[in-house]
Amino acid sequence: MSATSPAVGLSRVAVRLPRHTEPVDEVLARTGHSITERRMFSRFYGLRDSTVLGPGESLEDLLAEAGAAALDGVPPSLILYGHTLLVQEFGTRPGFATRMRARLGASDAAFHGVSQVGCTSVLRSVELARRYLGRPGSLPTDRVLVLGGDQGSILDGARVLPRTTVASDTAVAAVVTPEPPGGGGHPIRYRHLSTANARDTRFHRNLRMSEAEFAAYGKVCGDLVQRVLGEAADRAGLALADVDLVMPHMSNAVFWKAVCRATGIPRERVCLELLPERGHGFGTDALMALEHADSTGRLRPGDRCALVSIGQGAYFTAIVVEVLEES
Repeated sequence: MSATSPAVGLSRVAVRLPRHTEPVDEVLARTGHSITERRMFSRFYGLRDSTVLGPGESLEDLLAEAGAAALDGVPPSLILYGHTLLVQEFGTRPGFATRMRARLGASDAAFHGVSQVGCTSVLRSVELARRYLGRPGSLPTDRVLVLGGDQGSILDGARVLPRTTVASDTAVAAVVTPEPPGGGGHPIRYRHLSTANARDTRFHRNLRMSEAEFAAYGKVCGDLVQRVLGEAADRAGLALADVDLVMPHMSNAVFWKAVCRATGIPRERVCLELLPERGHGFGTDALMALEHADSTGRLRPGDRCALVSIGQGAYFTAIVVEVLEES
């Protein structure tokens, strides 16, 4: 590979969730949705519960706990925080980056937020980490901590996507490191094989889209998810049929049934098990699905997994990784 396309890998993913959940039906009732719409979300979309921060809990704490678990005492050179919502509760209090570096034992690390690309921000952060590790002058001991998470429950208007999903409060973290890692760094669990991105700026109005735009957006999402999946598989030297599992953007089950019909991917290869109990975790979905599949013994060395995210606006990212035997 060239210096700008280094071989990199990801550590195991650390996930931190609130202690509380809220029925999706209650969120929809509170926001004025009809009985018919609420039944659609539960019976067809597969959405039952949403994880929410309760009294005494904060997203900043969840991010710090996930980051510390992923780092396991080895400080990073760079921290990237991918988020969908532009305003977080802790963003109204100065010093978030300084507090986070201190809590992670990473006072010398640079800290940057990644946003303005909707729910693709976390997977885009993985790609930015890969580019950072391939920069001129990079060191074999460099490593990047990728954080992801949003607090959807801070505002119902930000967490309910009409006719699509209800978002939750979640936090994830993973370390991206050169392969092989230098300086006794993190063991690599997933080898990065490829990335593909797409966008369609016709839908930049986001939740303010017209009825016609919403109708067109649904079809475009299906088309562009197929495109980035195919491109990522091709760049990894695979046919789409060779991808063992898909770690999805967990908006709803109906969307992925349509993708499976269009691509021929068997439904059982799309890891939607977490959808009923966690809902849509903004940009954290694919990494949460990867962690769940691994922690429940579903993954084996040699498996190739496609991680997929979709961002309102509209943005699309797919990353293909290979599961490795950990040293």
